[in-house]
Amino acid sequence: MRRRRATVELFEEIRREYEFGVGTVQGVARKFGVPRRLVREALRGAVPEARPARPRPRPRLGPVAPFIEAILAADRRAPRKQRHTAHRIYERIRAELPDCPVAEPTVRRYVGQRKAALSLRTGETFVPQRYGWGVEAQVDWYEAAADLGDERVTLQVFVLRSMASGAAFHRAYRRATQQAFLDAHEHAFRHFGGVFRRLRHDNLAAAVTRVLRGSRREETARFVAFRSH
Repeated sequence: MRRRRATVELFEEIRREYEFGVGTVQGVARKFGVPRRLVREALRGAVPEARPARPRPRPRLGPVAPFIEAILAADRRAPRKQRHTAHRIYERIRAELPDCPVAEPTVRRYVGQRKAALSLRTGETFVPQRYGWGVEAQVDWYEAAADLGDERVTLQVFVLRSMASGAAFHRAYRRATQQAFLDAHEHAFRHFGGVFRRLRHDNLAAAVTRVLRGSRREETARFVAFRSH
């Protein structure tokens, strides 16, 4: 069985499938090809639990690691332009430790990890994902199985999620038609008490071809680019 890496997106799919789909831990695990332990973890929280990395033996890198650490320690006191690159460290290993065969990609990976840990790496920029209230929302569709009377049917579920709070509005329809698409937006705006300034439609190409089929091109473009006044 192929195991998928635990991510926030995978946890969201698992939680959605458990709530609106098969409804059992075993069934969700079988559908996504993941252990039942992972399904239970996703149901406990939306973010995967951090697990410490297991140390792996490094027969090639072990003998040269102290040499690399000494170079990086000296680089912390050296001017930026005089610091060693990973390639330069590899060349020094070949020259000064000829009895320690190690591949350059191995040295590059280790040096990159250590530079990040020692704050020697530059050029990386991180932008926090912060959204203003009522500014942006994400729209998506997904399928869910439901028992209507004595019949098991597949419904098309519309979801509009606020990017600021994470709160979501769900509404199910028999079919994902243009009328359902517009009706769902109207109910979602009424639920949130206003119109978001910007809507980000997930998988927009599918929404246009499946949901808005038959509408005029200019009307579709105007609706997707809708802004509140």
